[in-house]
This record gives sequence, structure tokens and C-alpha cells, in this order.
Amino acid sequence: MELSQVQARDLDKFIEDHLLPDTPFRRQVRRAIHDICSFLKEECFQGAPHPVRVSKVVKGGSSGKGTTLRGRSDADLVVFLSQLRSFQEQLDRRGEFIREIRRQLVAYQRETEVQFDIQDSSWQNPRALTFTFSSPWLEESVEFDVLPAFDVLGQLTRSPGLQISTGYRPDPQIYVRLIKECTRLGKEGEFSPCFTELQRAFLKQRPTKLKSLIRLVKYWYQLCKESLGKPLPPQYALELLTVYAWECGSQATDFSTAQGFRTVLELVMNYQELHIFWTEYYDFENPVISQYLLKQLKKPRPVILDPADPTGNVAGGQACGWLRLAQEAEDWLSYPCFQNWDGSPVSPWNIQLHHGPISCGCRIYEYEQQREYYQTYEAPQKEENWTCTIL
Repeated sequence: MELSQVQARDLDKFIEDHLLPDTPFRRQVRRAIHDICSFLKEECFQGAPHPVRVSKVVKGGSSGKGTTLRGRSDADLVVFLSQLRSFQEQLDRRGEFIREIRRQLVAYQRETEVQFDIQDSSWQNPRALTFTFSSPWLEESVEFDVLPAFDVLGQLTRSPGLQISTGYRPDPQIYVRLIKECTRLGKEGEFSPCFTELQRAFLKQRPTKLKSLIRLVKYWYQLCKESLGKPLPPQYALELLTVYAWECGSQATDFSTAQGFRTVLELVMNYQELHIFWTEYYDFENPVISQYLLKQLKKPRPVILDPADPTGNVAGGQACGWLRLAQEAEDWLSYPCFQNWDGSPVSPWNIQLHHGPISCGCRIYEYEQQREYYQTYEAPQKEENWTCTIL
């Protein structure tokens, strides 16, 4: 059944029947990821001209966050290398390591029954190596993005092998260093792979039903992508928007999926009012971070800051894409999945849009920097709705 034909009361069943990966599929994808991770950690750099040590390989993307869609098998693997000792080195040398990984994959393929369909990059210094992995025991091929990265979290704040858990906060100096480097290089958001563990933890700890809602929103996004083409906002922005909708409108472990879905689509329609960030891993306590955050929040909306990387506005620079997605969302609100059994429209969650550049969340920050921000920020027009949430 097409999603556009599903009744609101049947959305949970649609997710279970069509979107949740089945057990055999999960096992196969897990094995494929394990095999590639083992290769990267134990074999890939054995024949490199200079000694290379892999400190860890971290699974990111949908597989790492627990929001994989059935039939869409892809994984981001971030390879943390001891030879990369700064953000600058990551930027300068990642192409070198990607070429070595590519060379080793080709050699590994000759010795085994596996196959790698490696995507050619036109960039001299690519950010990632993309390839498709096929094997006789694998029913469907799995697409991988492998990204070399500087292990800033492990090197500065944690013992080797220690996993990030709930409540973990990086040393603020990590973000001070990141902000200074991104500002100097003009590369905001460029080093988000370094914070993959935080991105994964941010979503993985969420309730099971919220992850199901994220799957539904991602599936809707993929349908839009097929019909509209590019440009569209990044999928990660929609994932974060779904978390924001749930945190502001529900916070329950059991909720109406139709209500949550409608809330997300209405937020998409009001993209020009989105002003969202979290303070789980960084906040206003450090003056360098505070000044930078206030600068980020003065940028044209929509603003959705990566909860793990304050330099990454995952919603920015896509005005045309947001407009097209908003128009599609408005069309979808007339479909059966947003109608109750009696034909009345499903009501969205009550998310209060606040006026003013900084508004309430779990905490209200009253620092000198914010008072200056109030004074210098252009006042909104009365008919506009403005929202900025600190979670």
C-alpha cells in the first residue's frame, strides 16, 4: 500500500510492515558492516608505505542511530586515524588515506569472493570514499561511505575504547578549537565526522516509537526526493526536526504517530520560522562558544544546528529546497494519513511559537552576550512567528 493511501490509524502498522528492517536483513547488514570494519581496522593499512594506526572505526548514519529503513542498506563508517592530529591535517591528508583504502579494497577483492563497486570522485581531495559491497551470502548489496577523521574526542577527553554514554559532555575546549579552526579555514560543518559518536548517541537513546516516526518521516522524504528531485534540504535536518517536534509536543514514549507526522510536516511548511539548537553537548558557558552560537543564530532562517557540532547549520543554504518541500508537505495534509476515522483532520501537537530572538526551553540563559544579542537583533514583524528553542 502507498503511504498516501494509509489511514491515520494504520500508520503504526504501515511502519511495522513496510519500514522496519526484518531480522534476516538486519543480520546481513550487521555482518557486512562487521566485515568492512574488521578489514579497515586489521588489514587495510598493513601494506601502507608509512605505518598507519586505526584508533577506532565508528558506525554512523542510519545504521549507527538505529533508524534504518527496510531495503535501504547503507552505512557511514568513520575511520579515526592516529596520524591525523588536527582538523587541518584531516583536511589536508584525507585524500591520501582515501586513495590507500581504495587501493587496498581492490587488492582485497582479488583474494576473496566479495565485490566492491567503487564510485569515482571528481574531487582531488574527497571527503569520503563511496562504494557498494556485494557478497555471495548477502541478498542485497550494501552501500558504504568511509570517512577518515581526526579523533578529537578520544584524544582529548576519553581513555581508548571508552564508549560515549548518556550524560557525556565533551571538554568545551574541543569546541573552542573546532570553532577557531572552522573560522580560520572557512569550513563550517566540514569536520562533523569527528563528532559521529555524539550524533549517534543523540538519536540512539531516543524512545523506540520516536525512531519509528523518524523512519516514517525519512520514508516520506525519500518519496519527495523521487518526485521533486534536487535540491532538497538534507535528510539529517528532517531527522532533527522530528526530534524537536517530539520534544516540544509530546515527550511521551507512546503517542499518536499521525499527530507526530503532521506536526513535522507543519514545521516543514513553516521552515522560515525554524530556529533550533540543543545544549546537550555545548552551551553558552564558555565565552568563545557563546559568542559563536549567537553569531550562528543571527543567520537567516531556517537554522537547525547539529547538536554535536555547533559549526554545522544543517538547514542553511537550501531556501529553494525548503520551499519545494514545504509545498509538497502542504499537499500531503489532505491525504488519508492525516484524517481521523470520522473524516476530521488529525490535529498536530501544540508547539507554541515564541516571539523574540531567544525564547524559553529547558533553561533561559541570561548572560551579557545575550543581552547584547537582544539589543542588536532586528526586531521581528508583528505578523511573523519566531521560535528559538534551547533544549
